[in-house]
Amino acid sequence: MRRSAALASVTMTAVLALSACGGGGGAAPQAQGGGTGSSAAPATGGTVRILANADFSHLDPVRGFDGGVNNFYRLIYRGLTTFGAGPGAEGTKIVADLATDTGTPSNDAKTWTFTLKDNIFFEDGTPITSEAVKFGFSRAFDPEAGIGSPYGKLLLDAPKDYKGPYLSGDLDTIETPDAKTVVIHLKKSFADFPSALALSNFTPFPKGTGAGAAFDSKPIASGPYKVASYQRNASLKLERNPQWKQETDTVRTAKPDAFEWTFGLDPATIDERMLAGQGTDADALGQSIQAATVARVQTPQIKARTLSGLNGCTTYMGLNTTKKYLSDVRVRQAINYAIDKDTIVAAMGGSLLAQKGTSIQPPTVAGRVDYDPYPHNVEQAKKLLADAGLSGGFSLTLDTRAQPKMAAVSVAVQEALKQVGIDVKINNIDTSTYYEVIGTPAKQNDMAVTGWCPDWASGATFLPPLFDGRNITTKGNSNLAQINDKAVNAKIDEIAAMTDVEQANAAYGELDKQIMELAPVVPLAYEKLILVNGANIAGAYQSNSYSGGVDLVSVGLAKPTK
Repeated sequence: MRRSAALASVTMTAVLALSACGGGGGAAPQAQGGGTGSSAAPATGGTVRILANADFSHLDPVRGFDGGVNNFYRLIYRGLTTFGAGPGAEGTKIVADLATDTGTPSNDAKTWTFTLKDNIFFEDGTPITSEAVKFGFSRAFDPEAGIGSPYGKLLLDAPKDYKGPYLSGDLDTIETPDAKTVVIHLKKSFADFPSALALSNFTPFPKGTGAGAAFDSKPIASGPYKVASYQRNASLKLERNPQWKQETDTVRTAKPDAFEWTFGLDPATIDERMLAGQGTDADALGQSIQAATVARVQTPQIKARTLSGLNGCTTYMGLNTTKKYLSDVRVRQAINYAIDKDTIVAAMGGSLLAQKGTSIQPPTVAGRVDYDPYPHNVEQAKKLLADAGLSGGFSLTLDTRAQPKMAAVSVAVQEALKQVGIDVKINNIDTSTYYEVIGTPAKQNDMAVTGWCPDWASGATFLPPLFDGRNITTKGNSNLAQINDKAVNAKIDEIAAMTDVEQANAAYGELDKQIMELAPVVPLAYEKLILVNGANIAGAYQSNSYSGGVDLVSVGLAKPTK
């Protein structure tokens, strides 16, 4: 349940995963070239280097929940479950991690029981026990620390006044009958709880640790690597965690001896270094290249070490249904027909960097239906506007970010709607305050360009937060259309009660159609990544669970270097 990183921050369109957990169900992104640097099995040893524009928001997993950091967390942290390792649907499977399996539900999936594996330890040698799981989960309720993923507070049963372990003590609704057994009580039935557990705020820690911002500078690792050194906004180095045991971990290969990040690099500089691939940059991962660099990737030498695919997010335009003209469904449908998606794709850098949006959910979401309810049709748009008594024209205001790509998208929208008599006034808002403004209903204008990514491969993290009218808030509102349709709300409740996850995902695919009949948004595009890897990088594939970024748990070097 989060905004597309490509839209939320110009600095975070990184190979490290952009912003969303999620994806799955679609075809695996394919390497453009598939040379040795990408497809060879990694050897043991060496240092993988990562060139990044911006630092991670937080090393503490209950604080961070944005571009790149979720992929990174898997190197140093483990949970009861995690996403599988592999391209396409393989990377969206939920598999056991610290637990022996993905859990046993009871009480209509309101209670979940897990058994921990043997021989699992934190970096200081402390055993990972059920108490550590309980303590780590309860940190999500801390009013200062629990600012990341919302799923702990949304799902775990807890007293209304519970404020986490530092202020309120133990969370009694998580039972620990012995050191290996965890019994978790939820607020309501939730059949897909193992998927939620793959998110970062469900990370165990030794009881009593991590108060304040301690983990933001020195985390306690449970994964194959631990933090060796960290200079905020400059560099980060991971080294092997000797307490991690490969036999307990079916997901992480941990081939490199170390990972090193360099932060604060200009995106154009990263592009140039990755294209040149000289020296230690042959052992490096970069970020999705900029539109200006795309043409230079077409040479055979560069193609051989390039990956490209969808980032798993949808760029869309919200239509504020509370506004004068947009309260009429015919007007919203007309706008959908009028938008030329080809010009949107061109504005986003062309077909190598985006594809036309049709449905609300992107192609990488499980259960998604491939359909196009509003193919470009200017005459149909004009007819609908005439039926609404608006053939004489009118004006709308479009909120957008003051950023070149979004400015180009907004102009494409403006030109398309001009053809049907709608005068679009573009309201540029500073990037730093954009989401605060459009997420405040009192400040919203008629339309806004934004994006959304799922947290895991399910419509549950895509459609309800955007279209459940009962969740409209005065601040931080994600239902930009402010649609509150009884039939849609009822269908959301019906799907949430389903105990079969595949059935629920299929139902969300049909709900996508039902919502688009009301036309509260215009799906504009599905963005793509183009990742140029160093020639010595091996085992690299794009992960649907990390927004098309290279899955860090499988990557390494073809020939280890010192």
